[in-house]
Amino acid sequence: MSDFKVSDILLSKGNARSIIDIDELSVEELDKIIKRACDIMENPKKYSKACEGKKLATLFYEPSTRTRLSFEAAMMELGGNVLGFSSASSASVSKGESVSDTAKVISCYADIIAMRHPYEGAPLVAAESASIPLINAGDGGHAHPTQTLADLLTIYREHGRLNNMVIGLCGDLKYGRTVHSLIKAMIRYEGVSFVLISPRELSLPAYIKTEVLEKNNVTFAETTSLEEAIPKLDILYMTRIQRERFDDLDEYERLKDSYVLTKSKLAAAKESMSVLHPLPRVNEISVDVDDDSRACYFKQALYGKFMRMSLILSLLEGSAGTIREKVTAQDKKKPKCRNPKCISQIEQELPQRFKIGTDACTRCAYCDNLIESN
Repeated sequence: MSDFKVSDILLSKGNARSIIDIDELSVEELDKIIKRACDIMENPKKYSKACEGKKLATLFYEPSTRTRLSFEAAMMELGGNVLGFSSASSASVSKGESVSDTAKVISCYADIIAMRHPYEGAPLVAAESASIPLINAGDGGHAHPTQTLADLLTIYREHGRLNNMVIGLCGDLKYGRTVHSLIKAMIRYEGVSFVLISPRELSLPAYIKTEVLEKNNVTFAETTSLEEAIPKLDILYMTRIQRERFDDLDEYERLKDSYVLTKSKLAAAKESMSVLHPLPRVNEISVDVDDDSRACYFKQALYGKFMRMSLILSLLEGSAGTIREKVTAQDKKKPKCRNPKCISQIEQELPQRFKIGTDACTRCAYCDNLIESN
């Protein structure tokens, strides 16, 4: 009779470290991940069997090309295997399964999870139920930490530093999760300031201005003019106006062409400036910019693979990330989060969870949405 016990296997996967947002990584951890990514680039054979026998589960509830394939390529190049799904229709969520239950089940089959979900806070819920590390691969308009890792490596490789930068963020700053995560990462480095370039309707959420920028005494300016901002910048981070984030398609049509970077507009920029974009682009960067030495967005996609390789190794080693404990207590004294994109809107059994910011405002712990009293 075998001594095999399922309970022992599940318990052995406990204390999983996960990454839901970029600010869960310290500057020291970021620097270590960047350093190892550079070593991976220079010595790929050294890491070709680093994850032999390990499995990455890619749980992608909404379409993705770059992020999903980048994660899969990262794991394969580390010698590991990949399983998962690429749309919600391919998963048991189509049968009504909760994010929490999915995470528990996948923990039985894999060693680490990469999860993308259209509802904000879903990866947090999954990480609290999983017994293996989980990486947020993008949750609605909330956060996208591994894209930020790609951004950091791009800036570092192109400029040799992450401090003393003027960074222009252009386009959809309201729903642009890559922008939110990049701000949270770069404020930890000395001498970084931001120029926020957007239509007023797509300006940076107030909680990021107050909780992240103002709280940390970071200099920033707001403008609607790309032409006015571009001569001052060391980094220009372009973003797509994302149709999938709009409930009102008329508003999307009105705003979608707000900014288009062309070769002629680049004439006013520094020769040392770098143009970044998380991709995919639609028409916000003209193809005539692609051959410019300042265009870094395709390099950025490549750098993302190396940073994901480095992060996967760090999490499997337990040397980075946050240990999650499931919260079950429900605060019935507070009103429900009204954000239609919050995971608490579709999974009704989740406890209502809140946090108080330095602005003394109550926010949803899942999506960071401001909670208004009834």
